[in-house]
Amino acid sequence: MKCTSPSDYDERFHALDALLYQRRHLWQVRPFHHRSLPWRHSEPELCAALETLTEAQLAALESDPMQRAAWLRPWLGDAVDALVALATLPCLPPRPLTPPPRLDLGVPGRKWAQIIAFAAQLPDDGRVLLEWCAGKGHLGRLLAVAQQRSVTSLEIDPTLCAQGRRLAERWQASIRFCTTDALLASAAAYLPANGHAVALHACGELHVALMHYWLQGRSERLTLSPCCYDAITGETYVPLSRGARASGLRLGRADLQFTQQETVTGSKGTRRNRQQELLWRLAFDEWQRANRGVDIYLPVPNVPKRCLSGTFGAFVHRTATLKGLQVEQSFKEQAWLCRGANRRNLVRRMELVSHVFQRPLEVWLALDRTLLLKEHGAEVRLGTFCERSITPRNVLIDAWWPQHV
Repeated sequence: MKCTSPSDYDERFHALDALLYQRRHLWQVRPFHHRSLPWRHSEPELCAALETLTEAQLAALESDPMQRAAWLRPWLGDAVDALVALATLPCLPPRPLTPPPRLDLGVPGRKWAQIIAFAAQLPDDGRVLLEWCAGKGHLGRLLAVAQQRSVTSLEIDPTLCAQGRRLAERWQASIRFCTTDALLASAAAYLPANGHAVALHACGELHVALMHYWLQGRSERLTLSPCCYDAITGETYVPLSRGARASGLRLGRADLQFTQQETVTGSKGTRRNRQQELLWRLAFDEWQRANRGVDIYLPVPNVPKRCLSGTFGAFVHRTATLKGLQVEQSFKEQAWLCRGANRRNLVRRMELVSHVFQRPLEVWLALDRTLLLKEHGAEVRLGTFCERSITPRNVLIDAWWPQHV
Protein backbone atom coordinates (compact mmCIF):
# COMPACT_ATOMS: atom_id res chain seq x y z
CA MET A 1 0.00 0.00 0.00
CA LYS A 2 1.39 3.38 -0.98
CA CYS A 3 0.44 6.29 1.21
CA THR A 4 0.00 9.14 -1.27
CA SER A 5 -3.27 10.77 -0.22
CA PRO A 6 -5.11 11.60 3.00
CA SER A 7 -7.51 8.70 2.49
CA ASP A 8 -4.60 6.24 2.22
CA TYR A 9 -3.27 7.31 5.60
CA ASP A 10 -6.75 7.20 7.11
CA GLU A 11 -7.42 3.74 5.71
CA ARG A 12 -4.08 2.38 6.88
CA PHE A 13 -4.57 3.81 10.35
CA HIS A 14 -8.09 2.42 10.80
CA ALA A 15 -7.09 -1.02 9.46
CA LEU A 16 -4.11 -1.16 11.85
CA ASP A 17 -6.23 0.14 14.69
CA ALA A 18 -8.83 -2.59 14.21
CA LEU A 19 -6.22 -5.38 14.17
CA LEU A 20 -4.35 -4.06 17.19
CA TYR A 21 -7.57 -3.66 19.14
CA GLN A 22 -8.93 -7.11 18.24
CA ARG A 23 -5.68 -8.86 19.17
CA ARG A 24 -4.66 -6.68 22.10
CA HIS A 25 -4.71 -9.67 24.49
CA LEU A 26 -1.66 -11.00 22.61
CA TRP A 27 0.53 -7.90 22.86
CA GLN A 28 -0.73 -5.83 25.78
CA VAL A 29 1.01 -8.21 28.15
CA ARG A 30 3.94 -7.62 30.46
CA PRO A 31 6.21 -10.67 30.06
CA PHE A 32 8.17 -9.91 33.25
CA HIS A 33 4.94 -10.10 35.25
CA HIS A 34 4.06 -13.68 34.23
CA ARG A 35 5.45 -17.02 35.35
CA SER A 36 3.47 -18.97 32.76
CA LEU A 37 2.11 -18.22 29.30
CA PRO A 38 -0.83 -15.80 29.76
CA TRP A 39 -2.92 -17.21 26.88
CA ARG A 40 -3.48 -20.76 28.20
CA HIS A 41 -7.26 -20.38 28.19
CA SER A 42 -7.71 -18.13 25.15
CA GLU A 43 -5.03 -19.72 22.92
CA PRO A 44 -4.27 -23.25 24.26
CA GLU A 45 -2.95 -24.64 20.95
CA LEU A 46 -0.62 -21.69 20.47
CA CYS A 47 0.73 -22.12 24.00
CA ALA A 48 1.34 -25.82 23.41
CA ALA A 49 3.28 -25.04 20.23
CA LEU A 50 5.34 -22.37 22.00
CA GLU A 51 6.31 -24.78 24.76
CA THR A 52 7.54 -27.44 22.31
CA LEU A 53 9.92 -25.11 20.45
CA THR A 54 13.57 -26.14 20.72
CA GLU A 55 16.29 -23.59 21.47
CA ALA A 56 17.41 -23.69 17.83
CA GLN A 57 13.86 -23.16 16.54
CA LEU A 58 13.25 -20.33 18.99
CA ALA A 59 16.50 -18.58 18.04
CA ALA A 60 15.71 -18.90 14.32
CA LEU A 61 12.24 -17.40 14.75
CA GLU A 62 13.60 -14.56 16.90
CA SER A 63 16.13 -13.57 14.24
CA ASP A 64 13.75 -13.61 11.26
CA PRO A 65 10.54 -11.51 11.51
CA MET A 66 9.08 -12.99 8.32
CA GLN A 67 9.69 -16.56 9.46
CA ARG A 68 8.16 -15.68 12.82
CA ALA A 69 5.05 -14.29 11.13
CA ALA A 70 4.72 -17.42 8.98
CA TRP A 71 5.03 -19.65 12.07
CA LEU A 72 2.19 -17.76 13.79
CA ARG A 73 -0.16 -17.90 10.77
CA PRO A 74 -2.02 -21.06 11.95
CA TRP A 75 -3.22 -19.16 15.01
CA LEU A 76 -3.47 -15.59 13.73
CA GLY A 77 -4.66 -16.41 10.21
CA ASP A 78 -4.84 -13.57 7.68
CA ALA A 79 -4.22 -11.05 10.47
CA VAL A 80 -0.48 -11.84 10.25
CA ASP A 81 -0.24 -10.89 6.58
CA ALA A 82 -2.37 -7.80 7.13
CA LEU A 83 -0.19 -6.67 10.04
CA VAL A 84 3.00 -7.12 8.01
CA ALA A 85 1.57 -5.25 5.01
CA LEU A 86 0.15 -2.37 7.04
CA ALA A 87 3.35 -1.95 9.05
CA THR A 88 5.56 -1.91 5.94
CA LEU A 89 6.27 1.70 5.01
CA PRO A 90 7.75 2.78 1.69
CA CYS A 91 11.49 3.34 1.54
CA LEU A 92 11.85 7.03 0.69
CA PRO A 93 14.33 7.80 -2.10
CA PRO A 94 17.43 9.69 -0.92
CA ARG A 95 18.88 12.79 -2.55
CA PRO A 96 22.57 12.99 -3.50
CA LEU A 97 24.67 14.09 -0.53
CA THR A 98 28.47 14.19 -0.44
CA PRO A 99 29.87 15.10 2.98
CA PRO A 100 33.51 16.20 3.08
CA PRO A 101 36.08 13.71 4.43
CA ARG A 102 36.58 13.52 8.20
CA LEU A 103 33.43 15.48 9.00
CA ASP A 104 32.35 12.39 10.97
CA LEU A 105 35.42 12.49 13.23
CA GLY A 106 34.36 11.35 16.71
CA VAL A 107 30.92 10.13 15.60
CA PRO A 108 30.26 6.35 15.87
CA GLY A 109 29.89 4.74 12.45
CA ARG A 110 26.31 3.57 12.76
CA LYS A 111 25.20 6.90 14.20
CA TRP A 112 26.87 8.71 11.31
CA ALA A 113 25.11 6.39 8.85
CA GLN A 114 21.78 7.39 10.43
CA ILE A 115 22.66 11.09 10.15
CA ILE A 116 23.69 10.73 6.50
CA ALA A 117 20.52 8.80 5.62
CA PHE A 118 18.29 11.33 7.37
CA ALA A 119 20.06 14.32 5.81
CA ALA A 120 19.69 12.76 2.36
CA GLN A 121 15.91 13.12 2.73
CA LEU A 122 16.08 16.90 3.06
CA PRO A 123 15.74 19.15 0.01
CA ASP A 124 18.83 21.21 -0.79
CA ASP A 125 16.83 24.42 -1.16
CA GLY A 126 18.93 26.81 0.91
CA ARG A 127 16.30 27.31 3.60
CA VAL A 128 17.40 28.27 7.09
CA LEU A 129 17.36 25.20 9.34
CA LEU A 130 16.43 24.60 12.96
CA GLU A 131 17.96 21.43 14.41
CA TRP A 132 15.72 20.38 17.30
CA CYS A 133 17.28 18.59 20.31
CA ALA A 134 20.60 18.81 18.53
CA GLY A 135 23.05 17.26 20.98
CA LYS A 136 26.50 18.20 19.60
CA GLY A 137 24.90 19.30 16.34
CA HIS A 138 26.31 16.54 14.11
CA LEU A 139 23.30 16.70 11.77
CA GLY A 140 23.35 20.49 11.64
CA ARG A 141 27.09 20.53 11.02
CA LEU A 142 26.71 18.12 8.11
CA LEU A 143 24.00 20.26 6.50
CA ALA A 144 25.82 23.52 7.17
CA VAL A 145 29.02 22.25 5.56
CA ALA A 146 27.70 20.01 2.77
CA GLN A 147 24.83 22.30 1.71
CA GLN A 148 26.13 25.68 2.90
CA ARG A 149 23.09 26.11 5.15
CA SER A 150 22.55 28.52 8.01
CA VAL A 151 21.62 26.38 11.03
CA THR A 152 20.32 27.02 14.53
CA SER A 153 20.92 24.04 16.84
CA LEU A 154 18.68 23.90 19.89
CA GLU A 155 19.91 21.82 22.85
CA ILE A 156 19.22 21.86 26.60
CA ASP A 157 22.66 20.61 27.71
CA PRO A 158 25.21 23.46 27.82
CA THR A 159 28.13 21.00 27.73
CA LEU A 160 26.90 19.50 24.47
CA CYS A 161 26.37 22.99 23.07
CA ALA A 162 29.94 23.96 23.93
CA GLN A 163 31.31 20.80 22.30
CA GLY A 164 29.13 21.42 19.24
CA ARG A 165 30.40 24.98 18.89
CA ARG A 166 34.01 23.78 18.91
CA LEU A 167 33.26 21.21 16.21
CA ALA A 168 31.41 23.80 14.11
CA GLU A 169 34.28 26.31 14.43
CA ARG A 170 36.73 23.67 13.23
CA TRP A 171 34.74 23.47 9.99
CA GLN A 172 33.77 27.15 9.89
CA ALA A 173 30.16 25.99 9.77
CA SER A 174 27.39 28.57 10.00
CA ILE A 175 25.77 27.21 13.17
CA ARG A 176 24.30 29.06 16.13
CA PHE A 177 23.90 26.93 19.27
CA CYS A 178 21.10 27.91 21.64
CA THR A 179 20.87 26.38 25.09
CA THR A 180 17.19 26.07 25.99
CA ASP A 181 14.49 23.61 27.03
CA ALA A 182 12.57 22.49 23.93
CA LEU A 183 9.45 21.93 26.04
CA LEU A 184 9.20 25.59 27.03
CA ALA A 185 6.70 27.61 25.01
CA SER A 186 9.47 30.14 24.36
CA ALA A 187 11.30 27.53 22.26
CA ALA A 188 8.71 28.05 19.51
CA ALA A 189 10.35 31.40 18.74
CA TYR A 190 13.39 29.58 17.33
CA LEU A 191 11.42 28.11 14.42
CA PRO A 192 12.65 30.06 11.38
CA ALA A 193 10.06 31.92 9.33
CA ASN A 194 9.87 30.29 5.89
CA GLY A 195 12.52 27.84 7.10
CA HIS A 196 12.81 24.14 7.87
CA ALA A 197 12.71 22.42 11.28
CA VAL A 198 14.40 19.00 11.57
CA ALA A 199 14.65 16.47 14.39
CA LEU A 200 16.48 13.17 14.23
CA HIS A 201 15.33 10.85 17.02
CA ALA A 202 13.82 13.48 19.28
CA CYS A 203 12.20 11.67 22.17
CA GLY A 204 8.50 11.56 23.03
CA GLU A 205 7.06 14.90 24.05
CA LEU A 206 10.05 16.72 22.53
CA HIS A 207 9.09 15.85 18.97
CA VAL A 208 5.37 16.28 19.75
CA ALA A 209 6.10 19.80 21.05
CA LEU A 210 7.99 20.57 17.84
CA MET A 211 5.01 19.42 15.77
CA HIS A 212 2.63 21.69 17.67
CA TYR A 213 5.00 24.66 17.43
CA TRP A 214 5.39 24.07 13.69
CA LEU A 215 1.63 23.88 13.14
CA GLN A 216 1.22 27.22 14.89
CA GLY A 217 4.23 28.95 13.31
CA ARG A 218 5.48 30.15 9.94
CA SER A 219 8.13 27.57 9.05
CA GLU A 220 7.62 25.99 5.66
CA ARG A 221 8.78 22.44 6.30
CA LEU A 222 9.11 19.91 9.13
CA THR A 223 11.08 16.65 8.95
CA LEU A 224 11.42 14.38 11.93
CA SER A 225 12.16 10.83 12.97
CA PRO A 226 10.23 9.97 16.15
CA CYS A 227 11.86 8.05 18.97
CA CYS A 228 11.15 6.94 22.55
CA TYR A 229 7.38 7.37 22.45
CA ASP A 230 7.32 6.50 26.17
CA ALA A 231 9.10 9.77 27.09
CA ILE A 232 5.89 11.37 28.35
CA THR A 233 5.04 13.08 31.62
CA GLY A 234 1.97 10.99 32.45
CA GLU A 235 1.37 7.25 32.51
CA THR A 236 -1.22 7.27 29.72
CA TYR A 237 -0.75 8.13 26.07
CA VAL A 238 -2.76 11.12 24.87
CA PRO A 239 -3.74 10.61 21.19
CA LEU A 240 -2.98 13.49 18.83
CA SER A 241 -5.32 13.01 15.85
CA ARG A 242 -9.09 12.66 15.62
CA GLY A 243 -8.74 9.08 14.42
CA ALA A 244 -6.58 8.05 17.37
CA ARG A 245 -8.85 9.82 19.85
CA ALA A 246 -11.76 7.77 18.50
CA SER A 247 -9.86 4.49 18.89
CA GLY A 248 -10.75 1.92 21.52
CA LEU A 249 -7.07 1.37 22.25
CA ARG A 250 -5.85 2.64 25.58
CA LEU A 251 -2.06 2.85 25.70
CA GLY A 252 0.03 3.16 28.81
CA ARG A 253 3.72 3.94 29.17
CA ALA A 254 4.58 0.23 29.07
CA ASP A 255 2.81 -0.10 25.69
CA LEU A 256 4.88 2.79 24.36
CA GLN A 257 8.08 1.22 25.70
CA PHE A 258 7.10 -1.95 23.86
CA THR A 259 7.58 -0.20 20.50
CA GLN A 260 11.24 0.49 21.33
CA GLN A 261 12.27 -3.01 22.42
CA GLU A 262 13.61 -4.19 19.07
CA THR A 263 17.35 -3.64 18.90
CA VAL A 264 19.52 -4.54 15.92
CA THR A 265 22.34 -2.16 16.78
CA GLY A 266 25.07 -2.34 19.37
CA SER A 267 28.23 -4.39 19.81
CA LYS A 268 28.34 -8.04 20.80
CA GLY A 269 29.36 -6.86 24.25
CA THR A 270 26.33 -4.59 24.49
CA ARG A 271 23.98 -7.39 23.44
CA ARG A 272 25.66 -9.76 25.90
CA ASN A 273 25.14 -7.23 28.71
CA ARG A 274 21.46 -6.90 27.78
CA GLN A 275 21.02 -10.67 28.01
CA GLN A 276 22.87 -10.81 31.31
CA GLU A 277 20.76 -8.00 32.76
CA LEU A 278 17.58 -9.76 31.60
CA LEU A 279 18.69 -12.99 33.28
CA TRP A 280 19.65 -11.26 36.51
CA ARG A 281 16.46 -9.23 36.73
CA LEU A 282 14.31 -12.32 36.23
CA ALA A 283 16.37 -14.34 38.70
CA PHE A 284 15.97 -11.51 41.20
CA ASP A 285 12.23 -11.51 40.55
CA GLU A 286 12.07 -15.22 41.36
CA TRP A 287 13.98 -14.59 44.57
CA GLN A 288 11.94 -11.56 45.68
CA ARG A 289 8.62 -13.40 45.18
CA ALA A 290 9.86 -16.20 47.43
CA ASN A 291 11.46 -13.80 49.91
CA ARG A 292 8.35 -11.62 50.28
CA GLY A 293 5.85 -14.45 49.97
CA VAL A 294 4.01 -12.35 47.38
CA ASP A 295 3.71 -13.76 43.86
CA ILE A 296 3.74 -10.34 42.15
CA TYR A 297 6.38 -8.71 39.99
CA LEU A 298 8.39 -6.04 41.79
CA PRO A 299 9.78 -3.33 39.45
CA VAL A 300 13.45 -2.53 39.94
CA PRO A 301 15.45 0.44 38.61
CA ASN A 302 17.75 0.26 35.61
CA VAL A 303 21.04 -1.45 36.28
CA PRO A 304 24.21 0.68 35.99
CA LYS A 305 26.67 -0.95 33.59
CA ARG A 306 29.30 -1.23 36.30
CA CYS A 307 27.01 -3.57 38.27
CA LEU A 308 26.99 -6.09 35.42
CA SER A 309 30.74 -6.63 35.83
CA GLY A 310 30.25 -7.95 39.36
CA THR A 311 28.53 -11.08 40.61
CA PHE A 312 24.84 -11.91 40.60
CA GLY A 313 24.97 -12.08 44.40
CA ALA A 314 26.24 -8.49 44.58
CA PHE A 315 23.49 -7.43 42.20
CA VAL A 316 20.84 -9.07 44.41
CA HIS A 317 22.20 -7.43 47.58
CA ARG A 318 22.27 -4.02 45.92
CA THR A 319 18.78 -4.32 44.46
CA ALA A 320 17.33 -5.82 47.63
CA THR A 321 18.68 -2.88 49.63
CA LEU A 322 17.02 -0.45 47.21
CA LYS A 323 13.72 -2.26 47.80
CA GLY A 324 14.09 -2.58 51.57
CA LEU A 325 14.56 -6.36 51.49
CA GLN A 326 16.98 -8.55 53.45
CA VAL A 327 19.05 -11.25 51.73
CA GLU A 328 19.31 -14.47 53.71
CA GLN A 329 22.75 -15.89 54.58
CA SER A 330 21.86 -19.15 52.85
CA PHE A 331 21.32 -17.36 49.52
CA LYS A 332 22.34 -19.69 46.66
CA GLU A 333 23.26 -17.82 43.49
CA GLN A 334 23.19 -20.72 41.05
CA ALA A 335 19.79 -22.01 42.16
CA TRP A 336 18.18 -18.62 41.54
CA LEU A 337 20.07 -18.14 38.28
CA CYS A 338 18.65 -21.46 37.05
CA ARG A 339 15.15 -20.26 37.87
CA GLY A 340 15.92 -16.97 36.15
CA ALA A 341 17.04 -18.86 33.04
CA ASN A 342 13.72 -20.71 32.98
CA ARG A 343 11.88 -17.41 33.23
CA ARG A 344 14.00 -15.95 30.43
CA ASN A 345 13.00 -18.82 28.16
CA LEU A 346 9.37 -18.13 29.03
CA VAL A 347 9.77 -14.41 28.29
CA ARG A 348 11.33 -15.22 24.92
CA ARG A 349 8.31 -17.32 23.99
CA MET A 350 5.88 -14.60 24.99
CA GLU A 351 7.85 -12.03 23.01
CA LEU A 352 7.81 -14.30 19.98
CA VAL A 353 4.08 -13.61 19.82
CA SER A 354 3.90 -10.04 21.08
CA HIS A 355 6.72 -8.75 18.87
CA VAL A 356 4.65 -9.42 15.74
CA PHE A 357 2.62 -6.42 16.89
CA GLN A 358 5.60 -4.23 17.78
CA ARG A 359 6.20 -2.54 14.43
CA PRO A 360 2.46 -2.24 13.71
CA LEU A 361 2.01 -0.31 16.96
CA GLU A 362 4.98 1.92 16.13
CA VAL A 363 3.44 2.66 12.71
CA TRP A 364 0.08 3.32 14.44
CA LEU A 365 1.84 6.00 16.52
CA ALA A 366 3.57 7.45 13.46
CA LEU A 367 0.23 7.58 11.64
CA ASP A 368 -1.32 9.38 14.61
CA ARG A 369 1.29 12.09 14.10
CA THR A 370 0.82 12.07 10.33
CA LEU A 371 -2.95 12.45 10.62
CA LEU A 372 -2.56 15.35 13.07
CA LEU A 373 -0.46 17.21 10.50
CA LYS A 374 -2.95 16.35 7.75
CA GLU A 375 -5.86 17.61 9.84
CA HIS A 376 -4.18 21.03 9.97
CA GLY A 377 -3.79 21.18 6.20
CA ALA A 378 -0.18 20.06 5.77
CA GLU A 379 1.03 17.76 3.03
CA VAL A 380 2.84 14.75 4.49
CA ARG A 381 4.92 11.84 3.31
CA LEU A 382 5.55 8.93 5.66
CA GLY A 383 8.17 6.27 5.09
CA THR A 384 11.56 4.96 6.13
CA PHE A 385 14.87 6.77 5.65
CA CYS A 386 17.27 3.86 6.17
CA GLU A 387 17.46 0.08 6.56
CA ARG A 388 16.55 -1.38 9.94
CA SER A 389 20.10 -2.78 10.19
CA ILE A 390 21.26 0.84 10.63
CA THR A 391 18.50 1.60 13.12
CA PRO A 392 15.06 0.05 13.72
CA ARG A 393 13.87 3.60 14.53
CA ASN A 394 13.86 4.45 10.85
CA VAL A 395 10.43 6.11 10.43
CA LEU A 396 10.47 9.54 8.81
CA ILE A 397 7.64 12.08 8.78
CA ASP A 398 8.11 14.89 6.29
CA ALA A 399 5.52 17.72 6.22
CA TRP A 400 5.16 20.98 4.32
CA TRP A 401 2.53 23.58 3.61
CA PRO A 402 0.98 23.08 0.15
CA GLN A 403 1.74 26.60 -1.06
CA HIS A 404 5.44 26.11 -0.31
CA VAL A 405 6.19 22.92 -2.24
